[in-house]
Amino acid sequence: MEKMRMNVLICSGTGCMASESEKVIKNLEAIIKARGFANEVEVVKTGCFGFCEQGPIVKIEPDNVFYVRVGPKDAKEIVDEHIVKGRRVERLLYKDPKENKPISRQEDMQFYKKQLRVALRNCGFINPEDIYEYIAAGGYEALGKALLEMTRDEVIEEIKASGLRGRGGGGFPTGLKWEITKKQESEVKFIICNADEGDPGAFMDRSILEGDPHSVIEAMAIGAYAIGADKGIIYIRAEYPLAISRLTTALKQAREAGLLGKRIFDTDFNFDIDIKYGAGAFVCGEETALINSCEGKRGEPNYKPPYPAQEGYWGHPTCVNNVETFANIPVIITKGAQWFASIGTEKSKGTKVFALAGKINNVGLVEVPMGVTLREIIYGIGGGIQGGRKFKAIQTGGPSGGVLTEKDLDAQIDYDSLLAVGSMMGSGGMIVMDETDNMVDIAKFYLEFTMDESCGRCTPCRIGTKRMYELLNKITSKKGTMADIDALKQLAYMIKDGSLCGLGQTAPNPVISTMKHFWNEYMDIIKDVDHPQGEGRYVPKNKIGMKS
Repeated sequence: MEKMRMNVLICSGTGCMASESEKVIKNLEAIIKARGFANEVEVVKTGCFGFCEQGPIVKIEPDNVFYVRVGPKDAKEIVDEHIVKGRRVERLLYKDPKENKPISRQEDMQFYKKQLRVALRNCGFINPEDIYEYIAAGGYEALGKALLEMTRDEVIEEIKASGLRGRGGGGFPTGLKWEITKKQESEVKFIICNADEGDPGAFMDRSILEGDPHSVIEAMAIGAYAIGADKGIIYIRAEYPLAISRLTTALKQAREAGLLGKRIFDTDFNFDIDIKYGAGAFVCGEETALINSCEGKRGEPNYKPPYPAQEGYWGHPTCVNNVETFANIPVIITKGAQWFASIGTEKSKGTKVFALAGKINNVGLVEVPMGVTLREIIYGIGGGIQGGRKFKAIQTGGPSGGVLTEKDLDAQIDYDSLLAVGSMMGSGGMIVMDETDNMVDIAKFYLEFTMDESCGRCTPCRIGTKRMYELLNKITSKKGTMADIDALKQLAYMIKDGSLCGLGQTAPNPVISTMKHFWNEYMDIIKDVDHPQGEGRYVPKNKIGMKS
């Protein structure tokens, strides 16, 4: 096949598809064909470029020109001006809001300058539906290296040495989880990919699966070899039709290429993957609930121990990792543990992908080294608050996390630092709020979500979250009293201490953190507290009895 003179890369992730990128693609292809350049110029569907605020995005290679907010009607001008005449379409270039000048190169944009794309390395770069593009980008080299040059123990030691921790929210060391599963004596073992991403505003895992599904397939095969499994499962929510379609295509291509199935790389290693669909239950992000759902049971957690690594899917040792965790595995094997461990902080190695949403100028998907600050993300990458309004808070960790305020902006983003300031990493959702947001309403929003998502197995979560929501509803309706505030905070700690799984244990966090940082907003709507606005307003001696 003749080498193309030019590639027109266009985002075909869910976000851009919702903004008519499919029509842009069809128009580009039709006009290129009409102009007689079909044998010289190829339109390539890619995954998410990350800069969702500016989508749909079109990138021309090898010219390295980055067009933003491209509509179907812009296709003709791109072809006639850039492809035919070699002239950039200035009006479609990104305009830097500070310097008010167009920028044509992706790497010169403030949004990308502080990013380091490891898990997202191929998203926006290759066609996710073409296995040969993945192979050309170094795909399946890691699997070949693992099977042909490394023992199972050596693979595990490499992952342990890298310092990779689970990106699904728990932060458990990945290599250690693999080692524990390997040590179990069983003829049957399973490896499961948790693609049941359920946090409001989160789209990290979906974007990886849409933009680079083979990286997850390759990583699962490497993990299966390491732990001694021959069967894998990708558990994905049915609300991700595009990700499911691309995964299905990728699995078919991998089987046809001999990279899944019997005697992979002409070794005695056999491995294949099935897809199982989830109904969108947030609780199924917990690994025992996920396994129950895979078995066709109610998606509810089990008491631990035994842990899934000991007794998981149908009672067999099972290793569960999430999408982003797997996406890091191939590059660790090819580039080495030391390379990966050189990125990040002492206890949080590598990079982390975040879905940046809310009242932020640059909504999108970002990947940064562990240890960058919230300030760098919000004001550097994120471009500050929409409309020039004042920053108020940021919710990290989704419904399981807490809000952080201006005093926390210089906190490093890593597992331990976020816990120290009263929030958590979670799976990577970041929702920014400005001065117009009411924090009691925010707490109520998150609590309503966790209340609805409770599986109902344990009483503290099933009943407690409903009672907390009822109290918050009463308070936001300006019918609440100080007795309701007292009941709210007591319930919060009872639910945290008494719930069976992480959903209930963390459900009160948004309420606790908003009470801690925005106590006056609660007091402003409590009817039996008489206090003046501003200084001198009522503050209790022990501010809601916060635990340190």
